Amino acid sequence: MRQLTVYHFLPDKLNLYSDIGNILALKQRAKLRNIELKVKDINVTDGITFDACDIFFIGGGSDREQSLATKELSKIKVKLKDAIEDGMPGLTVCGGYQFLGSKYITLDGTELEGLNILDFYTESQQDRLIGDVVINSETFGTIVGFENHGGRTYHQFGSLGKVVNGHGNNGQDAKEGIHYKNLLGTYLHGPILPKNHEITDYLLEKACERKGISFEPQQVNNDEEEAAKKVIIDRVKNK
Repeated sequence: MRQLTVYHFLPDKLNLYSDIGNILALKQRAKLRNIELKVKDINVTDGITFDACDIFFIGGGSDREQSLATKELSKIKVKLKDAIEDGMPGLTVCGGYQFLGSKYITLDGTELEGLNILDFYTESQQDRLIGDVVINSETFGTIVGFENHGGRTYHQFGSLGKVVNGHGNNGQDAKEGIHYKNLLGTYLHGPILPKNHEITDYLLEKACERKGISFEPQQVNNDEEEAAKKVIIDRVKNK
């Protein structure tokens, strides 16, 4: 059987809003294509390399947990940056997305250093951006999810798409998330992958391409995923 390995970073600290559901979605979509998805939980990064990694995932957490996670991940930030630049697919959610940037500015103006893997920053504000999100994406079609964040993220990179309903990165530029090479970052919880099979398949397919294994069949039954997506789309329309 073909195999892929996911590195799940800091699951003991970063599992806000049931982000573990993203791992379950990856495993299920891989199974449909007779691919065994092995998950390696990494809570301590000392000595970690990406030699055996095909996809990485970093979830979200509270400000305190994010600070601890940033300190742990800083030990491998050069290796992580190299893997991203080499095209390794990865999904980062909320805090996992924020601390890939250069800094996080707290409400009192304190600047917390990020991993500085990409040149962007996040600034916290008192009012939180909360609610259902619908996005039009050139790459993934319609994306749906739920956001709940005080941080406003600003960058000039590609995004997941244009916000049709909701706030997105900062409530101003109508963009949500980041899409850089095969790295995806997002504020969408819920979790994001079970309702957006296109994104799940993208991560798996890119991992297969890098490893030189087949990703077949291209088309599988998506009725359940589409039904979950429709619930949010209909809820937004009926508001």
